[in-house]
Amino acid sequence: MSGASEAREVRVGAAGRAPSRRRRSPALVTGCVLVGFIVLVALVSLVWLPYAPDDTTGTRLAAPGGAHLLGTDKLGRDLLTQLMTGAWIALRAGLGATALGGVLGVCAGLAAGFATRWLDDTLSTLLDVLIAFPTLLLAMLMVAARSASLGSAVLAIGLAMTAVVARLTRVLVKRVLAQDYITAARTSGTSRPRIVTGHVLPNIWPTLVVNLALQFGLAVMAEASLSFLGLGAPPPNASWGRMLQEAQATVFTAPTGVIAPGVLLVMLVVGVNLVADGLRDTLDPTRRRTR
Repeated sequence: MSGASEAREVRVGAAGRAPSRRRRSPALVTGCVLVGFIVLVALVSLVWLPYAPDDTTGTRLAAPGGAHLLGTDKLGRDLLTQLMTGAWIALRAGLGATALGGVLGVCAGLAAGFATRWLDDTLSTLLDVLIAFPTLLLAMLMVAARSASLGSAVLAIGLAMTAVVARLTRVLVKRVLAQDYITAARTSGTSRPRIVTGHVLPNIWPTLVVNLALQFGLAVMAEASLSFLGLGAPPPNASWGRMLQEAQATVFTAPTGVIAPGVLLVMLVVGVNLVADGLRDTLDPTRRRTR
């Protein structure tokens, strides 16, 4: 009897320890590998490039191999060099737009969440108008006011992202403020800044982090789209979107110019989306239990 009870205790103890082992999310690992590769390429481009970005001494539309591992474009520029510099531009655009949209969006969402009803309704209407405003049209206005540059594209994408982040933040803040412990904190005389830093932000940051990761991927796609239309970083900056636009006329004679930037763009966006999905599984315990 004692042996059976001891075996039962061992099984119970093992079962109790099992949930403490947290399995790594396959989506998170895969996404980190894909994004990490792009980040590595971008960092290497800061210290080493096969050729100068504006070097046009190569043979036009040369096939991959020899002095140019991935070939050249219609102007004789090295494609590998352009891809490496394009990785840095994509990361700068994604990080810049996400940082701008995240900071402004969270601040606006917090203001709307704590505002009076009429002010909340006014801010919500403004956010809906901004969300309905096309990002491309906003970018055109930015370019008209300034010039076609990476900064103008980042500013336009960040402002467009602000409304999305602000609306999500507002919903999350309202949900937290409806809890009983917030009522108790207010009754006890806790100041509003203390409620924000001590109760609201700790409860909404997991959802915001996941959303901002998704917004980063959308920002990279938006920058590539704007560069494809000539509204992004001007030459000799080799944005992946500009590379796709310049290579569309030679897609059949020199397909590498289209395939290479397209593959890297998809790799970065898919990787970021996988990271967001993995973060959602990691930060949300309810989703972990259901899997």
